[in-house]
Amino acid sequence: MNWKKLSSEYISKHPYFTARKDRCEMPDGTIVPAYYLVELPPSVCALGITEEGKVLIAKQYRHPIEETLLELPGGFVDPKEDPNDAIGRELLEETGYEFTSIDYLGKVAGNPGVLSGYTHLYLARGGIKKGAQSLDDNEEIEVLHFPLEEVRAMLKRNEFAQALHVSCMLYAFQKLDEENAGKA
Repeated sequence: MNWKKLSSEYISKHPYFTARKDRCEMPDGTIVPAYYLVELPPSVCALGITEEGKVLIAKQYRHPIEETLLELPGGFVDPKEDPNDAIGRELLEETGYEFTSIDYLGKVAGNPGVLSGYTHLYLARGGIKKGAQSLDDNEEIEVLHFPLEEVRAMLKRNEFAQALHVSCMLYAFQKLDEENAGKA
């Protein structure tokens, strides 16, 4: 069922935007002369809950869509970095919080028809403020604190546009609901 890659040509080669044109052969022998894709490094995001029960939401401008969005903290995994380490680093950098427990929820592909790479999803709990943000030069992030149930209501009202983060929230709420049902 897999395609055979006959050749690859890089159109752009940058750590966060590598575009490639592949020439492929489908299983039935059909040649695909130009299949364009963007290679992205893996990324991480987490629904982070403080020890006071507040969810940390990142409010930031996203230039590709020219809008300010409400998102979860997260970012790219550095080369040779494990995603489980990357999420702790990203949470600390973007929010200034460290978490006592971080559960892996799974991974999702953003748009596998065009983009490579997965986003690893986490539920982080027991967040304690440890310091100031340590943002990249091109980041401006305002950290907001919302009650958990307000975030669930915001999700139901479609107030989060970042699809990968929406996936993370859905899986995180599912895990929390399953844990709460087990306590009943």
